[in-house]
Amino acid sequence: MDIKTESYVAFSHFLGIGPIKIQAVKKYFGSIENAYKAPVSDLSKVLRIKLAQDFVDFRKEFDFKSIFKKFKEKNISIIHQENKNFPKNLLNIADPPICIYVKGDYDSFDFDGKIASVVGTRMPTQYGQKTTKDIVYTLVGAGFSIISGLALGIDSIAHSSCLESGGATIAVLGCGVDIVYPSSNKNLYQEILNNNGLIISEFPPGMTVLKGLFVARNRLISALSNAVIVIEGSNRSGSLITARYAADQGKDVYAVPGSISSRMSEAPNLLIKEGAKPIISMEDLIQEFNIGRIKSISKIDKSKLNKFEKKIIEKLKENAKNTDEILEKQGKDLPLILQALTSLEMKGYVVKGDDGKYSIT
Repeated sequence: MDIKTESYVAFSHFLGIGPIKIQAVKKYFGSIENAYKAPVSDLSKVLRIKLAQDFVDFRKEFDFKSIFKKFKEKNISIIHQENKNFPKNLLNIADPPICIYVKGDYDSFDFDGKIASVVGTRMPTQYGQKTTKDIVYTLVGAGFSIISGLALGIDSIAHSSCLESGGATIAVLGCGVDIVYPSSNKNLYQEILNNNGLIISEFPPGMTVLKGLFVARNRLISALSNAVIVIEGSNRSGSLITARYAADQGKDVYAVPGSISSRMSEAPNLLIKEGAKPIISMEDLIQEFNIGRIKSISKIDKSKLNKFEKKIIEKLKENAKNTDEILEKQGKDLPLILQALTSLEMKGYVVKGDDGKYSIT
């Protein structure tokens, strides 16, 4: 690897110099390489003397060849700020990461395409769970990739719903990309990688979860997105931080309103009060994101449907129908038809409107 990459990786491993300080360092020395090789006397002109000395001491012990070998063994890519494939959306924020570490097929992912972040509480209500699935299914059907933080609750539902509907998803971590946090999401982490998704972090591989890192990672979630959607959360929810980063970055912020008596509706209701766009129906989502017809019936793989699922699709070809209309004259098939309806909704092939009617998505 070249000295430029080594320089970026070294600075990213040294916790005393972050995204803001590195900009001042690069500006002073003219290049990341010059800054990396600079003696204490020169570094102390732009950094505190103790910090400059600490970095030089760190540099003496930094074994890039050994670290790079471990990255290769773990299939971890390094994308630094001067790499032509570094996401433009990250370069445009006030504090771009020094570099990002990635697991997954980075080169095949379109960071200039349609990407929406879906975030919220770790303790969603049934309403929040269903709303997350509905929103993600709709967005993926319209060609969006979904980004979130791999946390329990809304984040996990957003990732898994994206995968269920055949979409690509990005998980941005507040620790190293080789660490699954929470550990209970080990299977989801692997499913993301197995289905053309990405695991991204600005923190060096091997770095465990530390207080404050999640706040930093939230700015990357919003920066990589075209828009941020907040589903549920309390008035102390981290999703509020993501939404405010998005607003500062000039991104659209959307929120799903909820009951004023529900603690989990505090965050989205507050955001709406502050000017976020409310999503009160799937029609709102469709209009705001300029989504046309999502999946034509010809794009549904009928070979993967059972006979009861096919019955429902046939009934919905002409127009939307409520449950009674779908179940009319089904007799002994009723339980299986109900089960099939749920399955189709989970797969994103049908959606239930506010009027209680189902239609093909």
